[in-house]
Amino acid sequence: MTDAAELRTHTRELLEAHPPAATEPLDFLKARFDAGLAWVHYPVGLGGLDVPRSLQAVVDAELADAGAPDNDPRRIGIGLGMAAPTVLAYGTEEQKRRFLRPLWVGEEVWCQLFSEPGAGSDLAALGTRAVRDGDDWVVDGQKVWTSSAHLARWAILIARTDPGLPKHRGISYFICDMTDPGVEVRPLRQITGEAEFNEVFLTGVRIPDAHRLGEVGEGWKVAQTTLMNERVSIGGMRIPREGGMIGPVARAWRERPELRTHDLHQRLLTLWVEAEVARLTGERLRQQLVAGQPGPEGSGMKLAFARLNQEISGLEVELLGQDGLLYSDWTMRRPELVDFTGRDAGYRYLRSKGNSIEGGTSEVLLNIVAERVLGLPAEPRNDKDVAWKDLAR
Repeated sequence: MTDAAELRTHTRELLEAHPPAATEPLDFLKARFDAGLAWVHYPVGLGGLDVPRSLQAVVDAELADAGAPDNDPRRIGIGLGMAAPTVLAYGTEEQKRRFLRPLWVGEEVWCQLFSEPGAGSDLAALGTRAVRDGDDWVVDGQKVWTSSAHLARWAILIARTDPGLPKHRGISYFICDMTDPGVEVRPLRQITGEAEFNEVFLTGVRIPDAHRLGEVGEGWKVAQTTLMNERVSIGGMRIPREGGMIGPVARAWRERPELRTHDLHQRLLTLWVEAEVARLTGERLRQQLVAGQPGPEGSGMKLAFARLNQEISGLEVELLGQDGLLYSDWTMRRPELVDFTGRDAGYRYLRSKGNSIEGGTSEVLLNIVAERVLGLPAEPRNDKDVAWKDLAR
């Protein structure tokens, strides 16, 4: 299957065999995965057909026209955007067949156990330990800022397996069962009033060596695949013109002329153009992905995403005047979706404050862009060749 016409025919055969109106959504999604129409660039048997990623749009258009259900990507975004490409790149055949199908159809939610209280921006300084015990690893430590941990069945986890090596080495990468009795999830209430994030305590958690991704001690290398995909999934989301944060501001400007001033008009025009440039750059980045794995360019997109969201939401609050000071609901909730733009202007303004922290702080991403995109000299690092156990903490 090499061209759009063949793929369109294959998609219509799926729809004829499993009419969306007469098929349970989960059953339809499973049939779609088995037909290779989940992510068409993945291998045959793993939800794909080994065809170019660009052909996914052909499938999506046919299914949307037929009213087919989707897999609720906002609910399972960590699995789709971070866990799946990492499992595909480093997993064994057994791991790929065990995890990818329930992940894609939404039967199993994933979370990401990376950041720690003392290792956020400096992720490689993490202290969670994994000690080999026969065919298992015993993990002890604490993770923080974990989206969807309260819903997740599985987690991608990095832990230190050799403290005698420098901090970027001696880390290994695991798949952790969040239903293990040694896993404790506690909510972190945010400035929005919700507890979308969590802190996770790991006490004597036993992870089979069969759930390790990549070689022992190469967890940092594996984690880079996750992080590059994460930044693309956050900063490079496909949105229509005036989608995302700029949409509500533009609508308010058109619908409420009494709020307009010359200064606000100039600022809105500037941000509208920047949002459109970012949107088109994201389209170009997705086209580049057809040729391979995401690179450091995704960090630039995520940087722009965070800055624009914060500036646009600030403008929206200012434009709305006293109405922008209202906040609809401070109820403590543990939401099922990561919602960057939902609810009212006050929510958007507060939620956007996290955009420059999650998925890599803007300061870290600036370093990545400087060193890996612009080719500037790296910052001096005194701890690069020092054993982790000898670092000051």
